Amino acid sequence: EIVRQAHHAGADAIKLQTYTADTLTINSNLPCFRIDQGTAWDGQRLFDLYQSAAMPWEWQPKLQAIAQELGLDFFSSPFDETAVDFLKALNVPAFKIASFEIVDVPLLRKVAQAGRPVIVSTGMSTIDEIELAVRVLRENGCQELILLKCTSAYPAPPESMNLQTLHDLAFRYKVPIGLSDHTLTSTAAMTSVALGGNVIEKHLTRSRSD
Repeated sequence: EIVRQAHHAGADAIKLQTYTADTLTINSNLPCFRIDQGTAWDGQRLFDLYQSAAMPWEWQPKLQAIAQELGLDFFSSPFDETAVDFLKALNVPAFKIASFEIVDVPLLRKVAQAGRPVIVSTGMSTIDEIELAVRVLRENGCQELILLKCTSAYPAPPESMNLQTLHDLAFRYKVPIGLSDHTLTSTAAMTSVALGGNVIEKHLTRSRSD
């Protein structure tokens, strides 16, 4: 239903996340594997949260078929090398690197070698980290790269967006740029287009209560 509603709202593509709990973390009760940072998930273990949140891989080809019937591009953010192989087998047209994975060099290398366009979110990244990611991707065959400005807050306050960064990303790396928008309105997304953005990623849900 979310895929259909995205299409109805005018989206060009649908993007998932492809991971399993045991490729993101370990099954541990130690304090550093528990959430206590003032979020809605405080008190949970990381392993349990990721296990409950992960979209089953067997759903993804079915959702791909629905998206393609609607004329939507369908792709995903892989979080480890097995996810890259899985998505290659689905013949996705592009890969997305999530902000948290921008420093995962083996993952970047594997994605670049798949020979598809790559979209990279830069939330929380330093300039050195973005430089490293761009270099690794290009050295391993990535010919088509898009960088997204991203403020990694959930939700992100509009005043935190710093959209002038779009100009800097375009100037430094000579690539198309866009916005991964975690705000609750459309203002930042529309402004990013006025500033030269080519891609907008927007999280969506059927209902806030969900």
